[in-house]
Amino acid sequence: MPKTLADSAYAAIRTDIIAGVLRAGCKLRLESVSRQYQVSMSPLREALSRLVSDTLVVSRGQRGFWVAPLSLEELDDLTRVRGLVEIEALQLSLQNGDQQWEERVRLAFSELCQAEERFRKHGNRHVKAWELANQQFHEALVSACQSPWLIRLQRQLYAQSERYRRVSLQAHSPVRCVHDEHVALFEAAMARQVLKASRIADLHLRNTALTVRDNLSKVAGFGVTSDTPCISGTRSAGRSTAVAG
Repeated sequence: MPKTLADSAYAAIRTDIIAGVLRAGCKLRLESVSRQYQVSMSPLREALSRLVSDTLVVSRGQRGFWVAPLSLEELDDLTRVRGLVEIEALQLSLQNGDQQWEERVRLAFSELCQAEERFRKHGNRHVKAWELANQQFHEALVSACQSPWLIRLQRQLYAQSERYRRVSLQAHSPVRCVHDEHVALFEAAMARQVLKASRIADLHLRNTALTVRDNLSKVAGFGVTSDTPCISGTRSAGRSTAVAG
């Protein structure tokens, strides 16, 4: 839970950057952001500095702050590095996981299946629940790796990957069904099949990246950095559709 005004601003802006409400490459004009998030300048600057450390915001000397840009080159690099981190953490979890870890993974998988079913039947009304369930499933799988740094990196890389997925959804392309991939990954993890689970996880991440890459080629203005302010009028949650990983 956020404890200070800076914490609250950080959490809210971070959420909107990842969701694509604040567009990649656009300028964060302090006066507009201050009004929109109802926070004064001092905690706002603190929040933005933390987001710079997260590589979600870029600071350019005295010129101000921009939402970090996105690029296909970074997507490729991000996918490669996320695979290295997440698969290493997954392998360690399968070796170290106890009964409590198994129960956590089973619960997360069950909730993900329910979220996928609701999303399949009712569409975008349940996309936020699907996104959260997907994140919790991936986090549960690696939670027994016994490496705080791997867990921290996995979460950071997941958030960066989600930015690309959210932007790619603007293409309104057909949704890729990932349920079978999640089932295969869950079953291999529960059977402690380290090599098989690793191959499935790697394929899962690569398939997601390929889908996102294809969608991004259809998004107008992708990769453009602009001095146009991110915020004009009221916040909007935008349209979302599940992609994957």
